[in-house]
Amino acid sequence: MTSQKKLRVGIVGYGHLGEYLVENLLKEESQTHFQLVFVWNRKLDKMEGKVPAHLQLHDLNHFRDREADLIVEVAHPCITRDYGVGFLTVAHFMVGSPTALADPETEQSLRKAATFHQHTLYIPRGALWGGEDIQKMADRGTLKGLKITMAKHPSCLKLEGALHRLNQEVKNKRTVLYEGPVRDLCPLAPNNVNTMAAACMAAHNLGFGGVVGALVADPGLPDWHVVEIEVVGPVDIESGHTFSVKTSRRNPAMPSAVTGTATFSSFWSSLLACTGHGGRVHLC
Repeated sequence: MTSQKKLRVGIVGYGHLGEYLVENLLKEESQTHFQLVFVWNRKLDKMEGKVPAHLQLHDLNHFRDREADLIVEVAHPCITRDYGVGFLTVAHFMVGSPTALADPETEQSLRKAATFHQHTLYIPRGALWGGEDIQKMADRGTLKGLKITMAKHPSCLKLEGALHRLNQEVKNKRTVLYEGPVRDLCPLAPNNVNTMAAACMAAHNLGFGGVVGALVADPGLPDWHVVEIEVVGPVDIESGHTFSVKTSRRNPAMPSAVTGTATFSSFWSSLLACTGHGGRVHLC
């Protein structure tokens, strides 16, 4: 393992998820093909005493200096919008905030950059269950409909605009804050619906405009994040019956947490799969 050339990894963002990934990379370096070469965070003092000084990147504009093979964003969608194409010119790029891709221009520019520079644009599945099956159906053109319902305690939702005001009004009753195209929801809930965004990338024949998202504030879920996925496939010509699948995922979560506990290990598994898949989009 140690004789093989290691992939150099840069982590962009040092919130709860970024800290988790950095800890694992440092702890497991001798057991994996990865070597941590930089960590960037908007607030540098958050890394003090936790990230070795030589690994701290003070200015993200200097990311090229660290010669990373893989850059992982776990900060905010604006990082992908502003730096994603640049990252892909020199490295594979894992988008931890795929809600950024709801913007058509951002999605297309990253797809083109991945193809041109022959680097992989990785989309971590996060809390998405059955993403590979959804992608296979999209590849065959048999995916006819997809709906993702995410239900969380109101304190776990970090929302913008009208949704923020509506969420503040939720008291004791389960409330559907939004139901409609995921594309319109992503800017209003950029930190909460990354699972929906990942589903849209898997369901590429439907995309952000064709996948339906429902965001629910549920005061009865203080310790859980619930994700329900409804897939609709083709109609059998002989019987007239429609193929369908429905799954429900209950992810334990700390009070007021944006990310459920099982999603952390899912991200780590996704990172370990980012070893290069050519100039394309790859669900990991």
